[in-house]
Amino acid sequence: MSAQTIISSEIPVATNPIGVFDSGVGGISVLRHIHALLPQEQLFYVADSQYAPYGNKTDVEIQARCFAIADFLIAKGAKVLVVACNTATAAAIDVMREKYSLPIIGMEPAVKPAADASKNGIIGILATVGTLKSAQFAALLESYGRNVEVVTQACVGLVECIERGELTEKNTKDLIQEYCTPLLAEGADTIVLGCTHYPFVRALILDVVGHDVALVDTGAAVANQLKNRLVEKGLLSTSNQPGNVIFWTNNIAMNATQVIEMLWGAHAEVNVL
Repeated sequence: MSAQTIISSEIPVATNPIGVFDSGVGGISVLRHIHALLPQEQLFYVADSQYAPYGNKTDVEIQARCFAIADFLIAKGAKVLVVACNTATAAAIDVMREKYSLPIIGMEPAVKPAADASKNGIIGILATVGTLKSAQFAALLESYGRNVEVVTQACVGLVECIERGELTEKNTKDLIQEYCTPLLAEGADTIVLGCTHYPFVRALILDVVGHDVALVDTGAAVANQLKNRLVEKGLLSTSNQPGNVIFWTNNIAMNATQVIEMLWGAHAEVNVL
């Protein structure tokens, strides 16, 4: 164990919360899958919206944010961390696993399931600049993209629209039209939503690409992976009561709570980080 390793002041137990975080509100799409699969678990979610998007930041900057949020969630008693952000996973998950002793679950764009689902062997990937330029993404393509044609598209500005809660506005649809058109022109019949924000504009994407194009994301797979790790570590809650879900955000916008509640789909307890 390295000298830098941080161990929570208390040994995690099954009744402790699961800590989930993202560069902003996008990871709520993953949180919803986790809550549906594990309704008895306490969930603590941190939206680092003041620093969103992570896609235009350096790995060192992203790692610093991940460490700060991990320290916060561990201090709150988190028994496991879910990095519900593709860019943060690519930039920081390895160093986080070196530094912290608790289980850490990450994200990755769904290249393999998309390759398996594609009928014509052409898949498109919508993601942030940070995800597309990462070594992790390059390794994914090397492993699973060999037998398919992969067309990538960086979606500059789309995360910001979703952070503002602009899920149906014209400016959001215009960006989606701009970013999906090249993928369709290349013949993609399957599109990977390579950022946890993007499932919230799934309807707009389908309006642009049509319902014959399959959209793939990894939220459900991450929830299943999380459950398996909790079982493996003996940390799965056995409570028969619904777990509390608590949010923290450092977004200074007046409508920050309203956006979180809209994406969560219910009233939410939102605290200022």
